[in-house]
Amino acid sequence: QVQLVESGGGLVQAGGSLRLSCAASGRTFTYVMGWFRQAPGQEREFVATITWSGRNIRYADSVKGRITISADIAKNTVYLQMNSLKPEDTAVYLCAAATYSMIVPLTASEYDYWGQGTQVTVSS
Repeated sequence: QVQLVESGGGLVQAGGSLRLSCAASGRTFTYVMGWFRQAPGQEREFVATITWSGRNIRYADSVKGRITISADIAKNTVYLQMNSLKPEDTAVYLCAAATYSMIVPLTASEYDYWGQGTQVTVSS
């Protein structure tokens, strides 16, 4: 069983920055960690994924160059550093864990555990 708790969301002006955290507990080291976001009325959207070793990282095209995912294995925490935020980045951001496989998980259906989410609102 894996438990995930996100924090760090909030209200920020366009161009600003936020750092989200995902505190993981349970047997997390056999899982791949990911961040998704979901805006009202829209489907859950992949943002980024990382293995605990930090070797395998993928980003959605919409966030490349602005968002960085990282993992601190000693703290059991995954981070999402978001810079140059835009109003279209407004969404609930969710941390997720997927069973490790050779295929990098890029869709929500591939993830087994989810946190409750943290709201990010970017004002124009």
